[in-house]
Amino acid sequence: MIKSIQTKIILIFFILGIIIIGALSIFSINSIKQVEQEVLVNNALINEEFIQTGIDEKISQIKAITAIEIGVFTIITILVCYFTYKAVVKPIKDLIQNAEKVANGEEVEFNKIDPKQNQIEELSNAFDIMTKELKQNLNEVAKQKKQIETILLHMTDGIIAFDMEGNIIYSNPAAMELLNLEREKQNTFKSIFEDLKTDINLEKIVYLENWTSSEQRIDVGDKFINLLFAPFQDENDKPDGVIVVIQDITEHVKLDNMRKEFVADVSHELKTPITSIMGYADTLLESEYDKEMQTKFLEVISSEARRMARLVTDLLVLSRYDNKKVTKEESIFDLGEVTKNCIERLRFEVEKKKHNIECFVTANVPPVNADKYGIERVILNIISNAIKYTPENGTIKVYVGFVYNDAYIKVIDNGIGIPEADLARIFERFYRVDKARSRELGGTGLGLPIAKEIIEQNNGSIDIKSEVGKGTEVVIRIPALKK
Repeated sequence: MIKSIQTKIILIFFILGIIIIGALSIFSINSIKQVEQEVLVNNALINEEFIQTGIDEKISQIKAITAIEIGVFTIITILVCYFTYKAVVKPIKDLIQNAEKVANGEEVEFNKIDPKQNQIEELSNAFDIMTKELKQNLNEVAKQKKQIETILLHMTDGIIAFDMEGNIIYSNPAAMELLNLEREKQNTFKSIFEDLKTDINLEKIVYLENWTSSEQRIDVGDKFINLLFAPFQDENDKPDGVIVVIQDITEHVKLDNMRKEFVADVSHELKTPITSIMGYADTLLESEYDKEMQTKFLEVISSEARRMARLVTDLLVLSRYDNKKVTKEESIFDLGEVTKNCIERLRFEVEKKKHNIECFVTANVPPVNADKYGIERVILNIISNAIKYTPENGTIKVYVGFVYNDAYIKVIDNGIGIPEADLARIFERFYRVDKARSRELGGTGLGLPIAKEIIEQNNGSIDIKSEVGKGTEVVIRIPALKK
């Protein structure tokens, strides 16, 4: 482009110069011929030698004048070309070069160009304004692109974009992890979803109306994955590919299963005592029994009714904790004294099973500011479990101490213990290691879940270690007041 402009301008002046020089040459030749004719006509009587000498002198004068004219014109032409180049071609050349730099992403200031003509100056200023606006727009686009890239990079949901051939044009780390994909491998739409053993077709998603924004649920190892497919178009509204959103719904599925199990367990737990109560009540109504047998039946009915009442109470407590409707009545109290009182309240059960229970309280344990009623309930539940699940003549040790700004209670027994496989689920609602034994001992399967909720509501923690045949260790930690 630059060379074309230069060439055209110089060519114009060159042709113009040739025309002028040619005109001068023709004029000189005509002048020479005219001189010769004048000499021949007017001086016919002059000798031949004199004529020739006059002609030669005249021709020499004309050639000299012509040479001077050509030289002067050549100089003028060169100067005109130079100043034309400097005034017109060079500014345009600079503008074009700067425009090319802008196209390549380089920073340029057009107003530094010093053109001599107003039109070029206006063009330069227009380019400068355009460059600044373009730079601002490009910076805004780059900023938005960076924001989108950061969001996609740190999303917990996976994102994969495929072109119409099924090749990956973008994927974030979450997608690769959720689908167990390797970046080094040449993954395509077909290979990915064939490996996952799903009947998903790219063409169906793009062209079938009922597939637009459709969802699919698949299993990947031990994970449950939800896939959302959405086709996208190019600037001409033609199909250009598919975006797949990958969501890990494992926790949601587990919670849903737990909810179903919870409803089933509640129904079963309520049905058992109700059935027992109805059975004994009907028996009493339909038959005549002596007073001793009636008393026995009524004791069973009373026991089952109390069991059902405990279950309903525990369910209400859990519900209040779940809905954050429990009003904590915090107070400052001595954890050692509360623990000793709980042991005394369970003294009858301890003596009934002939256990040896010991309590060790470290000196100068700082008091705690917590829900005293809730903490008492937890301590009673933990010690009661130790009493129930330890065979007769067992040993139970209770420690109260202080470590790392926390007051703690540690309950150790030499009971039957808990299998390692069950420890991970010990705080699930209605989960029992031995369901028959637990029901026989009057457990609802909600004691430990309630204990965990109470301790966590008081910013504490509860941990259980156990080994079958050797016993169980439960540690409760609650933030203590600073000394």
